[in-house]
Amino acid sequence: MILFFLIVNKLGQTRLAQYYSEQFSQEHRIALENEVTRSCLARKETDCSFFEFRELKIIYRRYASLFFIAAVDDDENEMGIYELIHCLVEAYDKHFKNVCELDIMYNLDKAYMILDEMILNGVIVETNRANVLQNISKFDSFVK
Repeated sequence: MILFFLIVNKLGQTRLAQYYSEQFSQEHRIALENEVTRSCLARKETDCSFFEFRELKIIYRRYASLFFIAAVDDDENEMGIYELIHCLVEAYDKHFKNVCELDIMYNLDKAYMILDEMILNGVIVETNRANVLQNISKFDSFVK
């Protein structure tokens, strides 16, 4: 199960945070985000993108100035989550036309919607980018 998903910039500022587990209190979340982010930022490009942090497995990928970070339990496949992150970034790229940090910041609702189309309650429900974006475009047509 995915416990939480973060998007942070290279300065360590959280741009998106989605928690799927009730085991983290609000105070614990802030401290945990800071520690996990510092750990990811401190790693070299040649280091593995998977590491254990306390009782969690952390999987991350860096795209330009953004780090996409997922924390999972022991039952989750690291390579599957690694590919999920790539699939999510491809969906963001397709929707935002070459996504950047500002796209996430100014369209946070859409960023959450795309993430929620792929992950529901910590479980991966959709990895087909076309299906995800089709649902988002349907929503956009109702709003306009």
